[in-house]
Amino acid sequence: MVITVNSLGLFGLDSYSVTIEADISRGIGAFDLVGLPDAAVKESRDRVRTAMKNCGFEFPDSRITINLAPADVKKEGAIYDLPIFIAILMATGQLETKAEDCAFLGELSLGGDIRPCNGVLPMAIKARKDGIKNLFVPYGNRKEASVVAGINILPAKNVFEIYNHLKGTMLISPEQYAEPSALKAVTSLDFSQVRGQFEAKRALEIAAAGGHNILLIGPPGSGKSMLAKRVPTILPKLTFEESVETTKIHSIAGALDDDISLITVRPFRAPHHTVSPAGLSGGGSIPKPGEVSLAHNGVLFLDELPEFNRAALEILRQPLEEGIITISRAAGTLRYPCSVMLIAAMNPCPCGYFNHPTKDCICNEHKIRNYLNKVSGPLLDRMDIHIEVPPVDYDDLSSTQDGESSQEICKRVDAARAVQIERYKGTTVTCNARITAAEFQKVCRVDDNTNRILKTAFDKMGLSARAYDRILKVARTIADLEASEEIKSAHVMEAIQYRSLDRKYWS
Repeated sequence: MVITVNSLGLFGLDSYSVTIEADISRGIGAFDLVGLPDAAVKESRDRVRTAMKNCGFEFPDSRITINLAPADVKKEGAIYDLPIFIAILMATGQLETKAEDCAFLGELSLGGDIRPCNGVLPMAIKARKDGIKNLFVPYGNRKEASVVAGINILPAKNVFEIYNHLKGTMLISPEQYAEPSALKAVTSLDFSQVRGQFEAKRALEIAAAGGHNILLIGPPGSGKSMLAKRVPTILPKLTFEESVETTKIHSIAGALDDDISLITVRPFRAPHHTVSPAGLSGGGSIPKPGEVSLAHNGVLFLDELPEFNRAALEILRQPLEEGIITISRAAGTLRYPCSVMLIAAMNPCPCGYFNHPTKDCICNEHKIRNYLNKVSGPLLDRMDIHIEVPPVDYDDLSSTQDGESSQEICKRVDAARAVQIERYKGTTVTCNARITAAEFQKVCRVDDNTNRILKTAFDKMGLSARAYDRILKVARTIADLEASEEIKSAHVMEAIQYRSLDRKYWS
């Protein structure tokens, strides 16, 4: 007699149903696991066998065959320990119950404890779609699964709790549904803590309002990192859909804390410059999300930009344009979302003091050129805004007066984003930085005088077609911040100023 138990699996961001089929027959004792299991799944045989013995259950001295269906999809991870354990108990008659409306997830310790696993949120969503009524999850995953309504989330610390629940002797209390409205974002960072740097703050406000990529160039200690770390505090709040999508990515990558049910703060990822191309883009035999996807709906901050591996930086070209990164492996092709606001910071030279007003640069022209050329032209072209961050004046630094708070800046950013949401309603565009070619001519129209200013800048600065588009997109955001329906010449001239540093340093 074949016993079936429900479970789930992951492939990229998508979850799929997995049926655990157990058959116990006469013959020499053997434990066969089929259905394209990876090494971690194959090791389930030893974990399940030992856990059953240590928990006082009888492990059959017979021929056991476990099939993980569908058999043509590779299974990975230790999440199938628990459903295999339950299937063997049912097949041997040690547990008599009906589990058609139940699904099981979890890794087993040798003593029968249930350990947390990755990707529980997307699997809980899939279980609800499949009509599963009861989902047994590790206790450490209860919070992230609790944001899924319409399904009973039953967290368990060990196999005895599940055994007693299925027997009906001691029921597990379902995890209470986590109301999204009750979740709040808390941070101690604020723009009021930044002294001076008014031009850089203005540029970052524009970038936040339109979702634009920005490059900060300045000497050491000018506040580039400090400014970048505070950008999430002026970004619009995550919608529920964005929170779920962001949480799914972090859950799959194993980057979600046990006590977090839903990510409510926009991600801020700042990988070290030694990160590998796979670490940035994602990798593995079945690729997991990389830093660029973990920053989805948030900020990807690359400090000391020229120090990054050139191959890693060039990987960003396509994702910055499309908001999706495609990873191809033998196991299949996966697409992870990566709609990020890229903030890059760098020194103007190896010593950091090229063009400094008071300190002398010790680098020769050859060193400066080699340093700057580590950042390619195509990547620079994808930065909508270039802003110089000068040294902070002593008067600003010693001032006891707080600057403008993040809350005040955020009000203007939210107002500009509200205009964009209304403008792009019914399309896939979410902000001005994501304007498609079909929408560009409609929303970025300029009058004849403004067009002449653009033409002059285009000819004198040798701008590319991409730079032309991005100047108009930034100008559109500046106009939105001023609640202007039309893009005026002042908006375009300010946007052009934010494209001049590459000519200053790289020309």
